[in-house]
Amino acid sequence: MGKLNPAFGVQKNYPQLNADPPGQIKENPERLTKVQLSRQRLMREVCAKYTSGTTKQTITHMHVSRIFVEDKHKLLYCEVPKAGCSNWKRVLMVLQGLASSTGEIQHDEVHYGNHLKRLDSFDQNGIIRRLKTYTKVLFLREPFERLVSAFRDKFQSPNSYYHPVFGKPIISKYRSNATQYALRTGAGVTFKEFIQYLLDVHRPVGMDIHWEPVGHLCSPCLLDYDFIGKFETLEEEANFLLRSIGAPSNLTFPSFKDRNPNAERTSLDITRGYFAQLNVTERQRVYDFYYMDYLMFNYSKPLPRMNRLY
Repeated sequence: MGKLNPAFGVQKNYPQLNADPPGQIKENPERLTKVQLSRQRLMREVCAKYTSGTTKQTITHMHVSRIFVEDKHKLLYCEVPKAGCSNWKRVLMVLQGLASSTGEIQHDEVHYGNHLKRLDSFDQNGIIRRLKTYTKVLFLREPFERLVSAFRDKFQSPNSYYHPVFGKPIISKYRSNATQYALRTGAGVTFKEFIQYLLDVHRPVGMDIHWEPVGHLCSPCLLDYDFIGKFETLEEEANFLLRSIGAPSNLTFPSFKDRNPNAERTSLDITRGYFAQLNVTERQRVYDFYYMDYLMFNYSKPLPRMNRLY
């Protein structure tokens, strides 16, 4: 098993937190370090079990295409949409000196400003050197909640890309007697139609990063991440990481919602409501689709609990 990144060892001179500024770590860093060790151990055990007997893959530009680079603090962050990635990009921009605070960075600058370098923009030597010497970070989310969050964001809010590019072919294939308006605009995709698309081996339109499994997005079995954070404890763990890499003391992870700020955050209760629209077989197949994410990152299987509700 690989060794724990030195950044997350228990520091004797770790800052003592009394009257803490907002966002500072209130929990014992030793506990958070143990959490990281446990998550890394599980990830490696699952990877060893499911990739045993296979030759170690060569790392290609495709494997690192979702990873953002922050050279000053030697940080590599793999983007997992719907798991705090917009605010992580803001943090990276501040670390890089592109802004003085996360609050001043607008949504379009985050997503379309092209301010951050991706790891696949470097040559092979630059990629391998950074993978060996930088802190590799992954933040993820309970898969069903992440899926519902993506559906709500992309299909139940106005969207000039997802409605025509994904909505139109989904409605065309899975809705009988679709109206001309629906076929023309792609608006109004139902959750059940979306799941039909997700589970179809002959999808009418390809996969998308917002609902692609984390195991595919970030290649954890190949890249062996140093820090595995979870959306459910995002601020605490993100701030622990920032202090550990020597980020400026006034930089804390932002808590504001990036898009549709007035909409309620997707929760377990909201997720249950969407999955109530599916039958037991469909729910099981969605779980199977994200099986490796559930297994590798120690999320409880939701189906036994959810099935009792219906």
